[in-house]
Amino acid sequence: MKQIMNMVNAINNALDIKLAEDDRVIVYGEDVGVEGGVFRVTEGLQKKYGAERVFDSPLAESGIAGTAVGMAVAGLKPVIEMQFSGFANPAFNQVVSHVSRMRNRSRGKYSTGMVIRMPYGGGINALEHHSESLEAIWAHIPGLKVVIPSTPHDAKGLLISAIESDDPIWFMEPKRIYRAIKQEVETEKFTVPIGKAKVIQEGTDVTIVAYGAMIREVQKASVLAKKEGISVEIIDLRTIYPIDKETIVDSVKKTGRIITVHEAIRTFGVGAEINASITEEAFLYLEAPPKRVTGFDIIVPLPKNEPHFMVTPEKIFYEIVRTVKF
Repeated sequence: MKQIMNMVNAINNALDIKLAEDDRVIVYGEDVGVEGGVFRVTEGLQKKYGAERVFDSPLAESGIAGTAVGMAVAGLKPVIEMQFSGFANPAFNQVVSHVSRMRNRSRGKYSTGMVIRMPYGGGINALEHHSESLEAIWAHIPGLKVVIPSTPHDAKGLLISAIESDDPIWFMEPKRIYRAIKQEVETEKFTVPIGKAKVIQEGTDVTIVAYGAMIREVQKASVLAKKEGISVEIIDLRTIYPIDKETIVDSVKKTGRIITVHEAIRTFGVGAEINASITEEAFLYLEAPPKRVTGFDIIVPLPKNEPHFMVTPEKIFYEIVRTVKF
């Protein structure tokens, strides 16, 4: 059976399914229990499963991540929440020193199968430390997988896959589209594979690779491009690390052009990694230089100036035309 869900509903549904199915799953973080989280993503779960399995933690991100290490090693499946991605910095030591390398340290004896989930990104007029897009930092850590859904369907399927994985998963949720997109989602359990991108629109003139909230902006830009007779192929990356290079390379070999889009800052970003891979794997197929449409190399501005920072369909369309006409 299918039901209309937004991303908040879909993530809540995924957590509900896994809490019911597996007694090892526990959910905790700042305001996750009684209030159901700042965005009400975990609403109703404590009432249904009790305060031993869904509970509020102290306001200490390092402690949240550190306790999850011990729980995971002991055989539990913790799903922890960082209230905002910008608040995760205090947990950096635990994630880098222990979460990501426990399997290597113990030569495979122990795993830290956990999910670290958080809202991320700008566009909602938030305060400082609330709007960062730091996926490239976390993707740079060996032993950690980074996942970003762009639709309610994928959010549910990817989260279930993440909870069932023996790997630690950094699960970033684009809060700008928490309630902005609704679609029919299967109410029963299903999974979406981690590490596999999806071609969500086929085209012939240019490949655009994006993820999270940027997929919607790329789709709007592709409509503008279509009016100019330009055919855009859109790839939803879904997993930031490991990157599905095969799907991207195959697409570029067909279109001859690539643009990567992300709202994170430009330098050392995911787009740079993807475009480097294309120059290594598909250079002779290129008809134009690989391009990026990204945020600026600055701290995300406060509400008054934030719109100037954000990637828009018009910015993407401008680069589409430049690339196709190169």
